[in-house]
Amino acid sequence: MIRAKVVGAGGYGGVGITELLTQHPEAEVGALVDVENVGSAISDLYPHLKGFCDQTIISPDQVEGSFDVVFMATPDGVGMKLAPAELANGTKVIDYSGDFRFNTPESYAAYATRIGLNPEHANPQLLPQSVYGVAELHRVDINADKQIVGNPGCFAVSCILGLSPAASKQLVQTDSIICDCKTGVSGAGKTPHAVFHYPARYDHMNAYKLAGHQHVCEIERELGLQAGSELQITFTSQVVPLCRGIMSTLYGTLKEDLSEAEVLEIYQDAYANDAFVRVFNSVAAVGSTHVRGTNYCNLVVSVDERTRRLRIVSYIDNLVKGQAGSALQNMNLLFGLEETTGLNRPGMYP
Repeated sequence: MIRAKVVGAGGYGGVGITELLTQHPEAEVGALVDVENVGSAISDLYPHLKGFCDQTIISPDQVEGSFDVVFMATPDGVGMKLAPAELANGTKVIDYSGDFRFNTPESYAAYATRIGLNPEHANPQLLPQSVYGVAELHRVDINADKQIVGNPGCFAVSCILGLSPAASKQLVQTDSIICDCKTGVSGAGKTPHAVFHYPARYDHMNAYKLAGHQHVCEIERELGLQAGSELQITFTSQVVPLCRGIMSTLYGTLKEDLSEAEVLEIYQDAYANDAFVRVFNSVAAVGSTHVRGTNYCNLVVSVDERTRRLRIVSYIDNLVKGQAGSALQNMNLLFGLEETTGLNRPGMYP
């Protein structure tokens, strides 16, 4: 059995991976670690886990034993400091933050500067060892020889999967890409904040971080790699009065006159071997509830032939495919398991 440690166990990211691990046939929860709620059973914080996982949350200095993998469900700046000790013990690291999404000190500094963090990485020597955790693009590199995975951001997963075939096949003008993205309130995490108080959120939606969202760097990097040239996007993040889910409407101007049927075929071929990406035509009745609680990304392909605009609508669950689900998918690849292990299930409807 793969013995897993979850750091930041009390947050949404921590409980998300704990939920998935309890249903994984080849893995087990070895320790739940946090600096808050120490001494409390995880099932006291989250009663839906009663009988599935009743472990007590422990502090970092109480951890004993060895682990095969650690999930760092922690903010920027934490994983980079803890990783060396984990690696020294032979533990693979899957980090939820931006600490290991970039492979050079320069690219990390550009990301950190954009969002107002210290541009100096605490352990820059580890960056070349990390691999970016969008499995659909990098599964060959996410293997047993790797020790560090930088789990992607939730908006990034949605946009990258939505636009990767268009970028790699050079279907669109790279200076025309627009990502119009909406997320549920859970994307802000568990910590209470005045603007996420129920009366402030009910019946209310707004755009935020218009000066620059942290996920833009990884979206531009990955799409640029697919396109074979650097590119910049226009990105708008919005929060809507839902608990969970992301809907990204992605636009690009087509270089040539292509029909919707032609683009649909390109997308279907691109994801033919990807279990967690499902491609639909523009008349399909697809929405956010169809991926809720799952590791799936549903893509709706549309072409406005009048304006020669490609339009992709990408749906994911921000807490699963956008976080814990991708992390478990990456763990499966790191340990040579079938990629879908513990993840291949539908959501619940309605």
